[in-house]
Amino acid sequence: MRTIVHLSDLHFGTVEREILEPLKQTILAAHPDLIALSGDLTQRARRQQFIEARAFLDALPFPKLVVPGNHDVPLYNFYARFADGLKRYRKYISADTEPYHQDDEIAVLGINTARSLTFKGGRINERQVALARERLAPLTGLVKIIVTHHPFDLPEHYSERALVRRARMAISAFAGFGIDLFLAGHHHVGFAQPSTWRFKINGHSALLIQAGTATSTRRREELNSFNIVGIDRATISVKRMVWSSQRCFVTQADEVFRRSAKGWTLRGQQDQASQISTDK
Repeated sequence: MRTIVHLSDLHFGTVEREILEPLKQTILAAHPDLIALSGDLTQRARRQQFIEARAFLDALPFPKLVVPGNHDVPLYNFYARFADGLKRYRKYISADTEPYHQDDEIAVLGINTARSLTFKGGRINERQVALARERLAPLTGLVKIIVTHHPFDLPEHYSERALVRRARMAISAFAGFGIDLFLAGHHHVGFAQPSTWRFKINGHSALLIQAGTATSTRRREELNSFNIVGIDRATISVKRMVWSSQRCFVTQADEVFRRSAKGWTLRGQQDQASQISTDK
């Protein structure tokens, strides 16, 4: 069993200061095997914001896999944006914008979907999909995970225009080499759902998990939140941890997904399907 703490959209520069220490303590208590941070560490990609984000990460003594978000590219400094939009990110956070983590149970690849030419949206391209195929396709017996800032899926009231560009191309390719799980952020919404709601590709069902903003004042009508994801070959559990009126993080939802011949299914839905089949 592996435990991943999935954080996103910290937005240093607009953080709720009182949340930082309880968040750190909750993460320490979870003792994760990996912290996956799906972008937007800063609000405006300013030096001091990156320094604060770096200090927060350094206070967490666990392996980390971090990808940039669109807010980690300067917005108003157009020269910096287009000359090297991720220069400060590389200096303070990580020189590798597409990091990789592997142990004997999970293989996790970060993909950078932030682009200097777009202010908000993101994109995945065929080169990045080919890199994922090269690294992940040969692996067997591991749960395969992709981490991006921009999402491949969202709740049904969102249109496809809210997803990362070329999502369908990428999801179809990823199904071909058995990606199990996608972790993303960007819209500050907590969400977990099999991919079959929007993408029906060769009977394959991956699991798509969104994290809300863990620390920002820009909550978009949701509570500050993050995910604790438990992973083994047969099950993936998703605990959505939300900031409560008691000034601590509590479990708002605890969902369990099971692997079937066609991929990942919410436990209750799979049990119901099995009962219907038995009744017939």
